[in-house]
Amino acid sequence: MRKALLAAIVLFASLGVFAQEPAQDGARAQDPWSAGTFAGFRLRAVGPALMSGRISHIAVHPTDKQTWYVGVASGGVWKTSNAGITWTPVFQNEGAYSVGSVVIDPKTPSTIWVGTGEANNQRSVGYGDGIYRSDDAGRTWRNLGLKTSEHIGRIVIDPRDSDVVFAAAYGPLWTSGGDRGLYKTIDGGKSWTKVLEVSEHTGISDVAMDPFDPDVLLAVAHQRRRHAWTLIHGGPESGLHKSTDGGKTWRRVREGLPGGDMGRIVLSFSPAKQGVVYAKVEPAGAPVAIFASPDSGDSWERRGNVQAQPMYYKNIHADPKNADRLYVPTVQTQVSDDGGRTFRGLGERSKHVDNHYVWIDPDNTDHLLEGCDGGLYETWDRGRLWRHFTNLSVTQFYNVDVDNASPIYNIYGGTQDNSTLGGPSRSRGPQGPTNNDWFIVTGGDGFVARVDPSDPNIVYAESQYGGIVRLDRRTSERVSIRPVEGKGEPPLRFNWESPFIISPHNPARLYFGANKLFRSDDRGNTWRAISPDLTRQTDRNMLPVMGRVWPPEAIAQHQSTATWGNISTLSESRKREGLLYVGTDDGLIQFSYDGGGTWRKSENPPGLPDYKTYGVYVQRVFASKIDENVVYAIYENSKNGDFKPYVFKSANRGATWTSIAGDLPANGPALSFAEDHVNPDLLFCGTEFGLFFTADGGKKWIRLRTNLPTIAVRDLAIQEREDDLVLATFGRGFYVLDDYAPLRQATAAVFQKDAHLFTGKPALLSVPETGKARGSQGEQLWMGENEPEGAVFTYWIREAPQTLRQRRQDAARAAEQKKETPKYPTPAELTAEADEDAPQTLLTVTDASGKVARRLTVPGGRGIHRYVWNLRGVPATTGGGGFGGGGGGGGGQADPPAIPGGTGGGSFVPPGVYKVSLSRRMDGALSSLGAEQAVTVVADPASTMSPTARTAATEYQDKVAKLQRSITGSLEQANSMKTRTTAIRAALVDSPADLKMLDEAVRFDQRVTAVLRKLRGDETLRGLESGSPSTIQSRVNSAVAGARGLSGAPTGTQQQNYAIAFDELSAEITRLRALEAELKKFEQQMEAAGVAYTPGRWP
Repeated sequence: MRKALLAAIVLFASLGVFAQEPAQDGARAQDPWSAGTFAGFRLRAVGPALMSGRISHIAVHPTDKQTWYVGVASGGVWKTSNAGITWTPVFQNEGAYSVGSVVIDPKTPSTIWVGTGEANNQRSVGYGDGIYRSDDAGRTWRNLGLKTSEHIGRIVIDPRDSDVVFAAAYGPLWTSGGDRGLYKTIDGGKSWTKVLEVSEHTGISDVAMDPFDPDVLLAVAHQRRRHAWTLIHGGPESGLHKSTDGGKTWRRVREGLPGGDMGRIVLSFSPAKQGVVYAKVEPAGAPVAIFASPDSGDSWERRGNVQAQPMYYKNIHADPKNADRLYVPTVQTQVSDDGGRTFRGLGERSKHVDNHYVWIDPDNTDHLLEGCDGGLYETWDRGRLWRHFTNLSVTQFYNVDVDNASPIYNIYGGTQDNSTLGGPSRSRGPQGPTNNDWFIVTGGDGFVARVDPSDPNIVYAESQYGGIVRLDRRTSERVSIRPVEGKGEPPLRFNWESPFIISPHNPARLYFGANKLFRSDDRGNTWRAISPDLTRQTDRNMLPVMGRVWPPEAIAQHQSTATWGNISTLSESRKREGLLYVGTDDGLIQFSYDGGGTWRKSENPPGLPDYKTYGVYVQRVFASKIDENVVYAIYENSKNGDFKPYVFKSANRGATWTSIAGDLPANGPALSFAEDHVNPDLLFCGTEFGLFFTADGGKKWIRLRTNLPTIAVRDLAIQEREDDLVLATFGRGFYVLDDYAPLRQATAAVFQKDAHLFTGKPALLSVPETGKARGSQGEQLWMGENEPEGAVFTYWIREAPQTLRQRRQDAARAAEQKKETPKYPTPAELTAEADEDAPQTLLTVTDASGKVARRLTVPGGRGIHRYVWNLRGVPATTGGGGFGGGGGGGGGQADPPAIPGGTGGGSFVPPGVYKVSLSRRMDGALSSLGAEQAVTVVADPASTMSPTARTAATEYQDKVAKLQRSITGSLEQANSMKTRTTAIRAALVDSPADLKMLDEAVRFDQRVTAVLRKLRGDETLRGLESGSPSTIQSRVNSAVAGARGLSGAPTGTQQQNYAIAFDELSAEITRLRALEAELKKFEQQMEAAGVAYTPGRWP
């Protein structure tokens, strides 16, 4: 499936560039400043998958246990049809990426329901846009409403009638209102009725249907609210409700449950015993406990306590066979065998903790699937030993940085609960890096990572709340360098992802933000504060939540919330040392022009909501790389229920601000930002749902989405040497946009041209390391996507060429629009259409002498295209060459390239400067398209070849190409003669000719066989291990390997084989030519004798 998917990607990328755009009117379709124009800028997924990511739900096909659907907290839905050997993302281009619930219709398993918006209340939760349904096993989806629910707690389907479905709409976490309550549909989701409603602050977090009586339902009402400064996880409106008539009427259940304010309740009916239902209850002022009911929820009994924060762990699971066994996912999953009275650990050996969902195989209850913060695990012995699925690339990255390692740079980033990781941006193999190419910088929740620009072996990373370490990759030593307050000073306040930077003016200087800004000039060994407290210093306990100030006894108050009032982002100008900018979680931007000596405050830029006592979270500040007076700021207001993007620019060092959010989508907070280091008007912005760029400084934003799913882009980094844009996504790992430099050159003037070739970066001449191919390691081996090998040409085509048939069809459509009858083509016109040679768009590469090095047929539709030249010259034969190389024992081929390109060709071209031009061949005429561009091919820096040796190698390649053509032609001619002599012998048997002619035919056949055996060997000796001598063909193959498979000099053996093959082939060609002349004369004699026609004979 993986190979088929990649093949589909290649096909898609070569189709019309407006394939991703919906149907548009003529004016908009012709606007080049639209997403379709830039569809050729494909982002590649580089993973990794070794740590995977948070799994929220697991659904297994009721009759096909090999088919699973896995809901990822912030990574869509993934499907496997082979029990996890391979995975396909089936929910990645919809309106949301965060998944709270996945349900398979038990009667029609091809119908899948997805509730979007993770139903946990952690700080990193994503929000959704309602309920989706697929009726074709996940291939296509329809949004069925409840779009402002934001979080769906559970979906249950009536087993008697698949059109009857209940949805627990939890409602917005960060504000009031929205689609909040229990909803029911009786028409498969076409319409919904709210059957249980509490208030604007209280939604339905869970719903459970009695497996023995589907009319009996339990629903959990939960009052909660989170903001950047707090969490309130319960209140008087929380409680349990029951219906016995299919949701028509409801009553609140109180018997046996705690009184007073209540937090979250989590439910699970036992399929093993009628009436038994379990609940995890979060009471006020008491530990979280398990309650049990023997009567389907009418009355309850408290059982045992359990350490499982309902804020983050929303599921419990009753065993399908044993009514007394209950699984409680938590940090370390707990299991009870006595109805919830006592618990023991299920087992976490060699496994990630923080568990969220357990699927229990109803046919073998020792077989479990468990989803946790570290991905998906499977056990066949009920938790003793686990298998981890290391092929689900759904890691949640907060931040990203890159180093300057050459020729392959490394990517670093911190993750949600999966450490800080580092690894290569690509591999030298025909496929991308594997998980083994990645390494852990530091553990815990990972956040900011920085690499010393003067020494790539020094890497800084941090865990939560400022746990910064310095790693020396040479020794693997990690040193904690977290700053601390001085003696007698108040404690520091750290952000969940505390910001720190390396000064662009001194690699030993670090800046680190707590509530004060700290500076170190010795790589973190010592620190000194260079600012006072830069926050508002507001008492968060006095801020109203849900219309009131809550007491200290409020349920789970401030749980999983950073200490309010801290620095959330910082930046130093690379143009002016000491020009510092700091943003805070309570809405302030502070700046210093003198390295922290004095500070000025900025707040409430125009258009930003003003909350008076607290501000809007400052997500990013970014000092311009080009202009010391320019600074950018992103505010993120989703924690107040506001999902607009807020992007600002100041041209006077923060004194005043102007919005540059332009036409960014209104639903999608801005999260990350990058400024091109050459063109100050070329900006990038990552949002909650994707990546955008602007070429005019923020007036118009354009989405870049080819191969990038709907996902939050939390951070951006530019590898300036390569002009690569690297994305940290929150749920789909790292992505790379290779060589975005043509975006700098995209102007209105360019789009007015019929065609344009953009300048590209130098192409590295390197040989893929086939030992790093997938080979025979199986399909479960995860591999990232590699950058295409070779030169990537980027070009613009204004209008696609049309064939005669297309022109006729366009004319017919135009006539129909005018209510006219289209002209019917004449037979001659139809014949002309059939005979027409289709238009071709060509890229021609020439060397310094003007000789054609390669001519490639490329896509010619409207838009910007990218096409790869693999740096190979003109092929010696039409069948020569292919993508990638063989690996030992694998038997398969490498994956095709993600960007279309020429995959055949001859030997590698030598390093140097080449010219590339674009042309179109149409109606028998060749026309030039735009000006030519230069492309530089550079040698692998690991190569030690001298210029003299490289010249000799090039001359050798030319000689071998001629030899290859000669052996191919000789074999073709000899095989053709063999076909003729075999037919001649058969025809002469039954003919009026003298049988002496048959004897002559036999001698011809024997002579041809002798030549073939000299060329390719004696077929009768194959497989006998008889030590047969080298053939001309085997010697040519050896010589060709020295030319095509290498970028350097051939070996002495290869040159020896060339010399021997050249001499021997020359002799056999002489024999073949003589034999051909004699055979033609003999065929004329056959014609005269009336022998039946034989192939190759002219009458």
